[in-house]
Amino acid sequence: MQDADFIQVFMTTDKREDAENISRAVVEKRLAACAQLLGPIRSTYWWEDKVEASDEWLCIMKSRSDLFEKLEKAIRDMHPYDVPEIVALPIVAGNRAYLEWLNKETL
Repeated sequence: MQDADFIQVFMTTDKREDAENISRAVVEKRLAACAQLLGPIRSTYWWEDKVEASDEWLCIMKSRSDLFEKLEKAIRDMHPYDVPEIVALPIVAGNRAYLEWLNKETL
């Protein structure tokens, strides 16, 4: 087990309820070992040729890199946005016991 096998997946949405539902679903499906919600946060971004700003909820999911495609699909299937933010960052180092737990709790 190498640390690079683990990822954090970031996703935002404008409703807390959507963030909670997506988080619960991916954990129940064991595509993520845990999901943390932060928010509301203020996002500023380009959309349809103009700068927009809105309050959103940020979800950080802990998973394995080999599960990313399934995790992304599960998020997209439930997400209300046309183009949802779904990005994965590698975990380059971490508490060995935590990473073992993460590995055990995902399928």
